Amino acid sequence: MAPSPTPTQHQNVSGEDRMDVDGQGRATANNSPARQIRSSSLPATFREKAYQVGYVYSNKMMSHSCAHDHCEQPERISRIFDILNQNGCLEKMKKLPIRRVLREEALLVHSQALWDKVVALHSLTDQDIADSEAYYNDLSLYVHPSTPYAAQLSAGGVIEASMAVARGEVKKAFAIVRPPGHHAEPDEHMGFCFFNNVSIAAKVVQLRSTLKKILILDWDVHHGNGTQRAFYDDPSVLYISLHRYEGGNFYPNGPFGSMTSCGEGPGLGFSVNIPWPEKGMGDADYLLAFQKVVMPIAMEFSPDLVIISAGFDAAEGDDLGECHVSPAGYAHMTHMLSSLAGGKLVVALEGGYCLDAIAASALAVTRVVLGEMPPQLPPLTASEAATETIWQVSMEQSKYWKNLDPKACEPMEELEQIAISLPELLKAHRQDYLYRTHGMLEVPLMNAALIERFDAQVACTPDILDNDVLIVFAHEFGNLSVELDSTMYCNVRQEHSYLVDCSKQLLTWAKAEGYAVLDVNVFPKPNAKSKLKHTDDYGGAVMVYLWDNYIQLTNARRVVLVGHGPGCDAVMSMIQQRTTSVMRLVRGVVQVVGLRTIPATPKNNIPLREWYFNNSTVIVPSTHPMLTDSKMLKRHGSVFRMDEEKPIKLIIRAMPGIQTFIQQQLAANTEGAAKA
Repeated sequence: MAPSPTPTQHQNVSGEDRMDVDGQGRATANNSPARQIRSSSLPATFREKAYQVGYVYSNKMMSHSCAHDHCEQPERISRIFDILNQNGCLEKMKKLPIRRVLREEALLVHSQALWDKVVALHSLTDQDIADSEAYYNDLSLYVHPSTPYAAQLSAGGVIEASMAVARGEVKKAFAIVRPPGHHAEPDEHMGFCFFNNVSIAAKVVQLRSTLKKILILDWDVHHGNGTQRAFYDDPSVLYISLHRYEGGNFYPNGPFGSMTSCGEGPGLGFSVNIPWPEKGMGDADYLLAFQKVVMPIAMEFSPDLVIISAGFDAAEGDDLGECHVSPAGYAHMTHMLSSLAGGKLVVALEGGYCLDAIAASALAVTRVVLGEMPPQLPPLTASEAATETIWQVSMEQSKYWKNLDPKACEPMEELEQIAISLPELLKAHRQDYLYRTHGMLEVPLMNAALIERFDAQVACTPDILDNDVLIVFAHEFGNLSVELDSTMYCNVRQEHSYLVDCSKQLLTWAKAEGYAVLDVNVFPKPNAKSKLKHTDDYGGAVMVYLWDNYIQLTNARRVVLVGHGPGCDAVMSMIQQRTTSVMRLVRGVVQVVGLRTIPATPKNNIPLREWYFNNSTVIVPSTHPMLTDSKMLKRHGSVFRMDEEKPIKLIIRAMPGIQTFIQQQLAANTEGAAKA
């Protein structure tokens, strides 16, 4: 094994190490092949082997290995190489030379500190490896003295494959490399990755060729955080990732892989995340995402080169990914991507940890790369979770891409004078319903900015002034479920459309218990012109207004605050602005948030934090990121988790528990007052 370079070396090494073709024959002065005479009738451009597809491979990358069993095993690449060879693919492909990445190339993406850190691994002893095992486990890595050499070959291999396509030497190329790269960030190695192979290759192609616009399509089951980070503000590289997300609870965790993480500065809109909310996604889900999001955006971007970060851990049989993409599914995705950039395509191996699945999937992709048609698929139907996710991504990305238009339902200019918005229509219905069913009356607002946003959105029961118990419920409109006549026109199929109003349960129960209710819809009317001078938090402002002008003036001495969805932010804003009186009158706080960030009390107000901890309950989906954050859990009182992510269904399922909590809090405070 050639020694790893020191940080100061530029790797001016021998030709054999610089362009290692892993045993490919080399001509010498004594064994040079006899020159073949070309027929005069054969055009010079018709060479004997005009390869259209190339590949990069070296078994030297297998030297990076773990002393214990590990899913990122050396055989990942040898199994792919063997199955391609057995099926006659390699004889149709040009073997491209492989070399180690140069320091200058790696520094196009990574910091000098990371380069030094990786290169230094070559001097590790067995004892060093044992002593540092816990540290590298936290980074989801294992290390070996040969790790720097293998990582440099892996990155250099993707560069050579990409440059061969960029130069026109081949039309397409497959880089069969390891260790993978898409988790490696500019300043940190992580997630089995040391250098970000694809990101470095993209930068080198832009620097050394005429290809400037590059699409990186990442179908690895994990989000390629490192790749997205490398180009987050770069409009010349479009990064699209389909990955298992689960509210940020699936590796690499956190919000960076969410659908709202779209880039920044000039790169805004050039990061596209399709985050699957659960495991089990299959061909129908991935292909629907390609048809509805990936291909429309890619065609509008019109790349000069496509690079696939081809992790096969979403494949059927991979225990880490737990998804069900078939080899045929990967073939169809490859076929669609091959239609872009004039056919210039690079496939670079990332993850995939079931050897049988990774080999079969790579074979299916290679056959398409070689020009075969993908196999026919059976009838497919995407899951509800995938369909909803794809629609939400389309809504988010339609801000940046004209090819996506999932919301073509805005009133035409000529109809604006006679049109009424659905929020206004629902507001009128709700006002009528609250009066007829519960005898609730509109609470007048006297502030112009609040009137313009919340007029007819606050109602109370007639006993609000006299009742000792007051339930304050802050929420948005209910969920409006609408079925459309067609996707071309947004005409509603009225008999199949309805409003789901979660407040009905709470209002009916509170009335039966004899409690007063203040119902606050904190969804502000859009396009309001009047503004408050001191804040843009209008939900919090209306809650503070109601607290100062109504709640404190009533006889209620046992108040319970219930927030649902965005109403939680408004409730917490009021608590923080009226701390003293809230702590005196409020007996309980309920937050039902869905997957939103849970509002919490400020760290610097210890009495408020203690009061809130002792008098609050939070209801969240079992997939909420807060449940893995011990510090955040300590800032809330009782936390109940439920197997439901949609806020509207979450509060319906949690209603019995909410009612029990309210009764317990009111009873506890009554007993305390009696003892006093």
